[in-house]
Amino acid sequence: MTTPMPMPLPLQGQWFDGRSTRAQPVRLGLQATPEGPALWLQPEGQPALRLAPHEVTWPERWHARHAPPALVIDLRQHGSLQVDDPAAWHAALAAAGARPTLAERMQLHAPLLLGALLLAAAALWLFYRFGTPWAASQLTRHVPLAWEQSMARQALARLDESHFKPSKLAPARQAELRGRFAALAAAVQGQASLQPYRGYAPPLALEFRSGMGPNAFALPGGAIVMTDALVEKARTVPGAGDAALLGVLAHEIGHVAHRHVTRMVVEQGVLNVGLGLALGDVPTLTASGAALLTGLSYSRSHERQADCYAMALMRARQLPTAPMSALLLALDAPVSGTPGTDWLSTHPDTADRAARLRTGDMQGCPPL
Repeated sequence: MTTPMPMPLPLQGQWFDGRSTRAQPVRLGLQATPEGPALWLQPEGQPALRLAPHEVTWPERWHARHAPPALVIDLRQHGSLQVDDPAAWHAALAAAGARPTLAERMQLHAPLLLGALLLAAAALWLFYRFGTPWAASQLTRHVPLAWEQSMARQALARLDESHFKPSKLAPARQAELRGRFAALAAAVQGQASLQPYRGYAPPLALEFRSGMGPNAFALPGGAIVMTDALVEKARTVPGAGDAALLGVLAHEIGHVAHRHVTRMVVEQGVLNVGLGLALGDVPTLTASGAALLTGLSYSRSHERQADCYAMALMRARQLPTAPMSALLLALDAPVSGTPGTDWLSTHPDTADRAARLRTGDMQGCPPL
């Protein structure tokens, strides 16, 4: 708008009004107002034009040693303004009461920038260390069982293509182990204390595979895979046998019951899985979750929690945990200069675990 000009205009500039390709020489000045600096323009032989603070896109400030040779200011619907003396513009802006933004202060003051970077890094670490696990645990409560089972089927199909071969165990032997596993599963279904997530009781199923060393692992939604090599290893270890295999299966049931795999997928996907579930993009998430699943490792806290669960389940079935202790020690023993099985790679110290399992010591175990 045009109003009587209440102030001198000490600066010079070139105004491109957006209607003509030619620049108009203008005098300009900055005036302090409660809303911020107002800009006055006066072309030669024309009335002065006042632009309110919100009508100007104010350029960021710069360090005095890096002042630009000229300054272009966006006047939005009024075109643009070129100022050939940026230092004078800077001084006039400060005199009009403009205050630098936080971003500008960080650019102008290295210690402030360093402090902001350190603060951001600390906040990121705290979110990763505490915020992400908490968010994952909350989101996991709302993950549908059908989604977990779909993800598990895709993950197992990937592993069948890349690592596994069909089991070579005799059908009668598989049926025998599945029968004993079913008894464990029935104990879980019958006791609410063995169901950490209220109302979450997925159907448990045991799968056998060959083509990999002694191993067992749980997939989300209730599927547990055990290798032929682990079955054979338990047979040859004194004091182990099928009781040790049941202990391992109870441990893996613990991972299923605590939904550890799903929690890790949520965390590793930087909460994209939970966000996608909220938005309903289930097919895409199932595929991405299955890809993540094949490369995940449990945290040590998850492993301790699964050990405690195994001891509680075995106690409910009046089964010993000492055979599992013997199997763990045998699996951890180096063979021909190579370390033990990958199944123990993320678990707590094997000697400590074996001692606790040998006696069934649940001291220090959190409530299920």
